[in-house]
Amino acid sequence: MKPLDRIHEAAKALDRHIILPEGEDPRVAKAARRLLAGGLARVTLMGGPEIPGAGRIDPAGAPDLAELADHWHRMRAARGMTAERALTEMRDPIRQAAMRVRLGQADGTVGGAVATTADTVRAALQIIGKAPGAGIVSSFFLMLSCGPGAPVRGGMIFADCGLVIQPDARELAAIALSAADSCRRILAEEPRVALLSFSTAGSAEHPSLGRIREALALIRAAAPGLEVDGEMQFDAALDDAIRARKAPESPLTGRPNVFVFPDLAAGNIGYKIAERLAGLTAIGPILQGLAKPANDLSRACSVQDIVNATAITAMQTK
Repeated sequence: MKPLDRIHEAAKALDRHIILPEGEDPRVAKAARRLLAGGLARVTLMGGPEIPGAGRIDPAGAPDLAELADHWHRMRAARGMTAERALTEMRDPIRQAAMRVRLGQADGTVGGAVATTADTVRAALQIIGKAPGAGIVSSFFLMLSCGPGAPVRGGMIFADCGLVIQPDARELAAIALSAADSCRRILAEEPRVALLSFSTAGSAEHPSLGRIREALALIRAAAPGLEVDGEMQFDAALDDAIRARKAPESPLTGRPNVFVFPDLAAGNIGYKIAERLAGLTAIGPILQGLAKPANDLSRACSVQDIVNATAITAMQTK
C-alpha cells in the first residue's frame, strides 16, 4: 500500500474531529465533502455552506464567542490584551479555530487557504502553544516517492523546510527529534535520521559544521536508541554503497527516512528540487512541536491538498 493510502486508512480508524476555519472558500467546502465521504475525519466548518454531516459555526456570531474571548483575554492580559480587543480577535476564524482546539472542542485545525502563513502559524503558536518537552515549533514536508521509475520508493520526512530560518545546535537537535517522532506517527516507521551538510564524517572543516556536530551529540544524548548520523552529504545519506565508502562507521542501517537540513534555505531549495525535478509529491509544510495539531495550507492549495493535510493532522493527534 502506498504511504498516502496508509495515512488515509489510519485517519479513518482514528475518527478525529478537525476544524476547517475557512469554510467560505469553495475548495475548503469541497474538501470537507470529500473528507466526510471518505470517512477521513469529522469536520466542522467555520462559515460557508451547510454540508450534511459537517458541523458549522458562524465565527462572528458563535454562542460561546464571549467565553472564547475571555480565555484569550486572560491568556494575554499580561501582554496588554484588553477585553475589547480579545473579543475582536476571537471573531477571526483562524484564531477561533485554534482556541477551540486548545480547549478540547476539536482535535486539530487546518487553515491557510485564505489566511497568510504568518497569521496561521502565529495563531497556532500563541493560542495552542508548544508541546511540553518540545524544544521548538518547526515544520516538515512529507515527501512521497511512488511514481514509476522512481530511484527510491516510499515516504520521507524533510525538515525544516518551512519555518525555522537559521537553527542553532539546540534548535537543530529539536527539529531532528520532532521529525523522528513525525516519522513514527505519520509513516508508522522507525526513523533513520540524516543530518545533511556539504561534508560527510569530517571530510571538510568549516565553522558552520560545528553546529551540526553539536546537534548530533545532543540528539544522541536525548535519544540514545535513535538511528541518527551526520554531518552527511545527501548522496552518502541516500545511497548505502556511497555511505559505506564515505562513512564506514555510520550507525545507519539503511536509507534514511528523515532528512534534516542545516537551515531553511537548504531545506526549501531541497524539497522543491525533489518535487520539480524528481517528481516527488510534497505535502506540507506540516507543523510539529505544538501541544495540539494545527497546520497551514498554501493559498494556491488544491482540494486534494486540503484533504491530505487534514488526514495528516488527524494522524498527529495523541
